[in-house]
Amino acid sequence: MKPRMTVLTLGVDELEKAVDFYKNGLGFPTEGIIGEEFEHGTVAFFTLQNGISLALWPRKSIAHDTTLTQTQPAATDFTIGHNVASKQEVDAVMQQAENAGATIVKAAQTTFYGGYAGYFQDPDQHIWEIVWNPAFDINEGIS
Repeated sequence: MKPRMTVLTLGVDELEKAVDFYKNGLGFPTEGIIGEEFEHGTVAFFTLQNGISLALWPRKSIAHDTTLTQTQPAATDFTIGHNVASKQEVDAVMQQAENAGATIVKAAQTTFYGGYAGYFQDPDQHIWEIVWNPAFDINEGIS
C-alpha cells in the first residue's frame, strides 16, 4: 500500500447543516449534495489541495455501508490539522470558524515547539487544529 490519502470522509448527523458549515462558513468549494436518489448514497464532496477531497456522509450511511453499529461520536479519536502561514492567519481562521458555528475548544496560543495553534470543533464534533509552525513550509508540495 502506498502512503497516499485521496478522500477524508467525516460522518455527520445532519448533512445539510454540515454542508452549510463547510461551504458557506469556511468557504470550501463543493458542487453540493449528490446521490440523493440512493438510499444510503447522499454525500457531499469538497475539493482540497493536491487532489484530496473531503467527503461528508451521514453517520447512519457509514454504519450501513460498513455493516458496523452506529456509535456515538468521540471527538478525541483524531484531529484534522490545517497549517497556515502566520499567527495572524491562525486567529483569522479561528474567528471564521467560530462565526460559522464552530465551538472554540482551545483558544489559539503559543505552542511548546514555538508555533501558534488553537482548536475548534465543527457542528458534528470533529476537531480541527489551526496551526502556524515556523518549521513547516505550507507551500511545499502544493502545485
